[in-house]
Amino acid sequence: MAKASIELPNGTSVIIEGTPEEVRKLLEYYGAGSSERGAGAGAAGKKTGEKAKKATTGGATGPATDQPNLAEIINLIRNSDEAEKIETNILDRTSQVNRVLLPLYVVHEELGAAYGLTSGEISKITTNLGIPVQSPNVSNTLSGTASRYVMPDKVRKKGQPVRYKLSRRGVKYLASVIKGTEDGE
Repeated sequence: MAKASIELPNGTSVIIEGTPEEVRKLLEYYGAGSSERGAGAGAAGKKTGEKAKKATTGGATGPATDQPNLAEIINLIRNSDEAEKIETNILDRTSQVNRVLLPLYVVHEELGAAYGLTSGEISKITTNLGIPVQSPNVSNTLSGTASRYVMPDKVRKKGQPVRYKLSRRGVKYLASVIKGTEDGE
């Protein structure tokens, strides 16, 4: 279930819940419509449009933030149709690359690649799944072995969080690992 919040031109705050597609449509309507509605929509309309766009880029996770809902990702992994295969082919094995890529795969497949994840967020997810991978190890894996499977949102700099998304190659790779046709690299 996707969530977003917007502020209408009259100052009313609205929280929207629904499928990612429904939320996107409403945000597009109210984001574009606020500056097109007649009298007095000038500066206030632009601010509202900017807030709606911020909510859209933040994904379907909550009120206009870039923070993903980690509990939702964990539940999607545990309750997935492929949960048994994920447990057998990723969680029960020792491949750190596969463990690190799993949350990114779920965000890509189940949430439509709505947002990227930082190494710290991936570490929290793996810890809650019972396969802890420490944040520095996640970061090293993402910039090393797994770098061919991910796309960072910016160049790595010390102290600056980088959000990663799975590339097409990464999606293909992890799908084959989950199916059991590839045992990892």
